[in-house]
Amino acid sequence: MNLSLNEVEATAKKAARGAGHTWGMAEEAAKATRWLCSRGIDGCGNLARLLTSDDVETGSTLTLETDTLRSKAGSLCPLIAGACIADRAEALGSDGWNLQNVASPIMLLPFAAQIAARTGQPIALSASEFSAVTDSETLTLIGVWKDHANRLTIQTKNEKGASPRVCTRANPDKRDWETLQSLAHRTYAPATEASRLKGAGAGTTDND
Repeated sequence: MNLSLNEVEATAKKAARGAGHTWGMAEEAAKATRWLCSRGIDGCGNLARLLTSDDVETGSTLTLETDTLRSKAGSLCPLIAGACIADRAEALGSDGWNLQNVASPIMLLPFAAQIAARTGQPIALSASEFSAVTDSETLTLIGVWKDHANRLTIQTKNEKGASPRVCTRANPDKRDWETLQSLAHRTYAPATEASRLKGAGAGTTDND
């Protein structure tokens, strides 16, 4: 499949809402998915897997203890966690933050880019087997990113990422795209007799 980034963003927003997130968080999910796709990363696939996971907390039950963020129930949602830390960008100290039990950690990269843009410093995300550095525009990925991280650290870094890879289209897997569309469909209001009568066609009157 070959889709525009606008189409990806619109569908991702509805899919996140259909999966139970607030509209505000759905907007964050949509922007994050677009950001990943624009850098050649499978944002649609990662979002589809995140939204259909049974173990990810979609509420707001997070605890922030000095420098550690964790969920009270299930795995830490990278969308909620990402929005939380991005809002606290200016509070990021030299020791950074630790995130525990993180689902789909690659979805945190767009939020790290937001922090880099706000602080003017490159931001590094690192787990035991993979890491990344971004200065909001450039991005360097190291290792194979897993679907889960027991512990992930976010901190400032004195280096920039590689030259940016800019993609204007996305190429999601058909099954992942169908998953997002199915979730997005939950946001559509069911048809009523009144809405059908207001739709195209003559309704119950035929003047021909």
